[in-house]
Amino acid sequence: MARAELPAVVRDLESRERPRWVWDDTAGWYPPLLAAGVRVDRCHDLRLCHAILRQSELTAESRLAAAPRGPWDDAAEPSAAAADEGLALFAAPDALGSEDRARPEEMREELSAQLAAVAGTEQPGRIRLLLAAESAGALIAAEMTYDGLPWSAEVHDRVLTELLGPRPRFGERPRKLEQLAESVRSALGAPELNPDSPADVLRALRRVGLTVTSTRKWELKELRHPAIEPLLEYKRLSRLLQANGWAWMDAWIHDGRFRPDYVPGGVVTGRWATRGGGALQLPRQVRGAVVPDPGWTLVVADAAQLEPRVLAALSGDLALAEAGRGTDIYQGLVDRGVVDSRAHAKSAMLGAMYGATQGEAGRLMPRLARAYPRAIGLVEDAARAGERGLKVTTRLGRSSPRPGEGWLATQGRAAAEDAAPADAQRARGEAREWGRFTRNFVVQGSAAEWALCWMAGLRGRLAAMADGERRPHLVFFLHDEVIVHAPVDQAEQVRSAVLDAAAEAGRLLFGGFPIEFAVTTAVVDSYADAK
Repeated sequence: MARAELPAVVRDLESRERPRWVWDDTAGWYPPLLAAGVRVDRCHDLRLCHAILRQSELTAESRLAAAPRGPWDDAAEPSAAAADEGLALFAAPDALGSEDRARPEEMREELSAQLAAVAGTEQPGRIRLLLAAESAGALIAAEMTYDGLPWSAEVHDRVLTELLGPRPRFGERPRKLEQLAESVRSALGAPELNPDSPADVLRALRRVGLTVTSTRKWELKELRHPAIEPLLEYKRLSRLLQANGWAWMDAWIHDGRFRPDYVPGGVVTGRWATRGGGALQLPRQVRGAVVPDPGWTLVVADAAQLEPRVLAALSGDLALAEAGRGTDIYQGLVDRGVVDSRAHAKSAMLGAMYGATQGEAGRLMPRLARAYPRAIGLVEDAARAGERGLKVTTRLGRSSPRPGEGWLATQGRAAAEDAAPADAQRARGEAREWGRFTRNFVVQGSAAEWALCWMAGLRGRLAAMADGERRPHLVFFLHDEVIVHAPVDQAEQVRSAVLDAAAEAGRLLFGGFPIEFAVTTAVVDSYADAK
């Protein structure tokens, strides 16, 4: 069919049959449909699913996993093609499915290989759920980009002006930054100092007798000198200016919306990334600019201590699950006498999941291991597997990559008969580093799967609330946090949908295991008021 006919056909089939659309890249196909006012309920994204199946230990014996590298592997990045540039990997420039193009056959062949790979696993339901959730995430990402996060440029400008001073002319510093720069120069006796140059700052600090190896915040805070306080404030405000200042606002805020380009599966663990805009790192100073339209509100939801709860469920550790029942899981550790403060509980738990062996986290690890042997045993086993160069796999079936050729060469040199002590030391260090990666991979990756199922379930519930153009919709996602833009009179209904979808995601991943995924919600008129 001609491309112009596609939206009407999709709209008709959606209303009559609710199909699952199979296409090579949601990022290529879906935005033109959204622009035509057409939304789809379900899809199977061949590109994203291929990446999962190619790596997964669950499908390692499949024909797809054993095949030589091909075009589907080369399509590692989402297509950025617009409708007038061809829709995706094998798209013809002027027509879809024309006889002289291989696109339909390529897609059918790939789909057949993917279905066979899933069917050949011992537990096909696990990875089938992952593929469905990953594909749903791709739809959500495209919809959030299209709908945009409501944003007030007026509020943003007011925040910047209050913090930095009036907007400067091109090439000049804002007034507040220039004042801070002058304070730093005066305190260091360096009238020509460029505070944006780490090398210049280091030289100036050393000239006044300060022992410093970098300009990192944590190191500067240990120093005592009149220049340090204005320097730290300069760095803080300069980061704001660079990341979310007036230039960012001009580039990214249009028609009252921030529309970042989300990249589902952009991190190997399955977490999302963004391509420009920094949506996953919105600082607190500018969150006040995220405001709803008149007659609408924001429902902000946050899954509390998601990764520790996922670890409890993954490992089947009933004691750790019980620690988080009805309470902050870190406070639960304190209440059970495992550690003496919430800060220590958080430090110990994050250390267990991220492989911290020094400092407070390392000191508390034995207590954690005694109290929750199954949970700590799971991450320790994952770390040992990584140290041996093996893969580890998430709850639903996403597997970690193997270490690269350089890592393998280092291990090989250490195992040689003529290996020097330095070779062995280097190999142990690299092995431990990869073990820290696999230790966290199983937890972070499984948490990403829970979040995908949460969002997919919430998306369906929100669609059922649509009343013409009054349609509550997801507008932001950050690992364990979502924002829904909703009509004011539907706010409580949306809040219930958020909680129901979270409970459903837990059941989908972990069945009847008694883990409570605590989700906090706030109905606010500004993102800044959510926490």
